[in-house]
Order: sequence, then structure tokens, then C-alpha cells
Amino acid sequence: MTEVVKIEGLRKVYTIGETQVIALDGVDLTIEPGEFIAIMGPSGSGKSTFMQITGLLDTPTSGSYTFEGKDVANLSADDRADIRSRRLGFVFQSYNLLARTSALENVELPMVYAGVPQADRQRIALEKLAIVGVAELAQHAPNQMSGGQQQRVAIARSLVNNPGLILADEPTGALDTKTSDDVMSILGRLNDEQGITIMLVTHEPDIALYAKRLVNFRDGKIISDGPNLHRHDAEKIVA
Repeated sequence: MTEVVKIEGLRKVYTIGETQVIALDGVDLTIEPGEFIAIMGPSGSGKSTFMQITGLLDTPTSGSYTFEGKDVANLSADDRADIRSRRLGFVFQSYNLLARTSALENVELPMVYAGVPQADRQRIALEKLAIVGVAELAQHAPNQMSGGQQQRVAIARSLVNNPGLILADEPTGALDTKTSDDVMSILGRLNDEQGITIMLVTHEPDIALYAKRLVNFRDGKIISDGPNLHRHDAEKIVA
């Protein structure tokens, strides 16, 4: 089976004035289908840059990156955007929902860009909202929802195009502990029951414990990579 992500010798160097800042320094990482991997590290460790490149939001200075068997390291901006819309799902700390748009319409949005017919869009969006337990909020705007409900809608939106990889960037950073646990349990269930491949970026050790594999970054390098021997029980989900 083809790896979802295969990265070798990845380097990212930023030039600031006359100074070069090495954000990633020779990173090798493979993500297999069905993995739930947590990327951890302190501020400045390179984890956010790694997420940006993995999500095709940035390009490496050097090194190779294949996504689902396709060389994507040096694609054009349009080609990267096409893969992002069809094969990647994103969940951000700030939810990134359109303010004056219903939950249903927010979830439909990636399918609009992908050219999915309107009748199919609504059916699929409602299915995904039900999976994350907020189907009854389909017609609510973001300002009518709690932070946890908004993040559930964002997770539903990340699912609609059946992505090969979901990238969750500090998805609980704006949530309280209980709501964080609920959101992480949803991601855990999606991985366990539907085999969805997830890469979580977090600086919170207790959140990383929901993943099956832990990768630690420091100074632009991977310093540890192995199975999570203390994984949280991800069985609960609030419907």
C-alpha cells in the first residue's frame, strides 16, 4: 500500500535580511494509511513549518516529498491548491468558519470548490455533521455555537471530500479541557472506526496522547519517533 506521506531530507531555510534561519534540517518521515500521528515540539522546533509543507501550504528549500505516491515538493501553486482541495482536510485552532454562513454551508464549501453537485453537497454535509454530533446545528451560524461546536463543524468540513490525510493544527488550543477531550475523542473515533489518516500538531502532551504515534521535533530535527504506549481511550463521543 502506498504511503500517504513520504518525506526525505526535508530542509526549509528562511532568509531574513542577511540572516538565514533553518526551520527544518534534514527531516525524514513516513506516514502510512490509517495512522494517527502527533507532531510535538516547543515553539521554534519546526513542527509548524513541517505542517505547512505537509499540507502543501508551503514548499521546501530542498528534499523530497511524495503524497499518495505523487512527487509534490515542487508543484505549482495551482497544482498544490488542487491537491489540497481534493485530498487534504484541515482543522485549525481558530476553526476558520465563515461568520455569516450556516454550519451546513460551511461544511459544503470544499465540495463547491471540488465541483460536487448541490444535491449531493447537502446530503454529504448533513452526514458529516451527524458523524461529529452537531446535525441539529446545520442552520446555525458560528456566532450561535460554542467553541467546541464550531470545531466539530470544522472537523465535519474536513471530512467531506474523503481526504487522504487530515491535518489538525492545535485543534484544541482555544478550548477548555472537557471540550478538548470531546474533540480529540471524535478524531480518535474517526481514525479507529473509519481508518482516516490524521496528523495532529500540538504542544500539549495530554492532547498528543490521543495519537497512536508520537514524533518530537527540536531545532528543526526529529529527536524521537515511536508508538504512543499511553494512548488515551478514545471511545467516547458526544452525539
